[in-house]
Amino acid sequence: MSLAAQIEAYLTRVGGAPARVSNLARISGGASRETYRFDADTAPNSGGRARGYILRRDPPGSLIETDRSAEFFAIASFAGKGVAAPDALWLETEGAELERPFFIMGRVDGGAAASPFQPDPYGDHAGAIGEAFFTAMGRIAAEPLADLPLMRVMEAPAPADCWRRELDYWEGVIDADETHPQPIVRAAIRRLRHSPPPPPARVGVVHGDLRSGNFLHDGAGRILAVLDWEMVHLGDPLEDLAWACDPLWSRPDDPRISGMLPFDDAVAVWERASGLTFDPDAFAWWSLFASVKAQAIWISSAKAWGEGGAEPVLLFSGWFTARAQDLILARRLAELGPL
Repeated sequence: MSLAAQIEAYLTRVGGAPARVSNLARISGGASRETYRFDADTAPNSGGRARGYILRRDPPGSLIETDRSAEFFAIASFAGKGVAAPDALWLETEGAELERPFFIMGRVDGGAAASPFQPDPYGDHAGAIGEAFFTAMGRIAAEPLADLPLMRVMEAPAPADCWRRELDYWEGVIDADETHPQPIVRAAIRRLRHSPPPPPARVGVVHGDLRSGNFLHDGAGRILAVLDWEMVHLGDPLEDLAWACDPLWSRPDDPRISGMLPFDDAVAVWERASGLTFDPDAFAWWSLFASVKAQAIWISSAKAWGEGGAEPVLLFSGWFTARAQDLILARRLAELGPL
């Protein structure tokens, strides 16, 4: 049975009326889910009017081990809360008609994601995009945890444990996937363990991959959807801010964060939206951690390519991006000086 037929069978069962799927197409990229776009007429007496959907299905193997339930409930937690999250519609952890775990969400049409190869991806609207981006990040950090759907599948760590849990996890990824010695990232890990950050004022939702390219914008200064929630977790909100500010996401000849806002302006927007006070010492730790985490992902990319992965992004990430991240790590370690 084709994937389109499988989706039709599923939507027919859950919707209680025959469903017709059209324009099914794979969206390239992504490290932890197969992503497809499609249209479907799912309502009786709709006159053939189709709605757009996104399917996120677990692949046979995944570069990044993530929890599709957490991703689904994170999207459900922030839809309608000023974060531009899409509608989370159906979740199947056992695969049902599609054979592998998946979820389906509403599709946001009419937007574009910034390309890292564009010299000025937002043009005259860069400031407005930056304001919207760091406001959304702050709102995610500010949201009280108690009543979020995400809390069905997550438990908050103690504030003092946030750094250790994340560093342990990503060091474990490096341990498992490195195919040759990685002295620079290992030096950074030693530095991070030697000087832990202060605990956060409060534990919040951490998107995990908030950066330029992971949201849709309308080309006129408005963010339409925040994407790629697959690395969501609970922790120190500064982790998201540091990840977005990693030099890898910015052009070396542009002082703005990802071509959006100067650093001080970005921090000010984040503080207003989150209600948190920027801690430069904690941020310095999370900034170094961000490059360690990124390097862990590029190391996994290289391994996946070497083992026969077909996505060209794996080769690019495991070679070019990994070398660029090494340079960022080396510069940061040099600035910090000896332990």
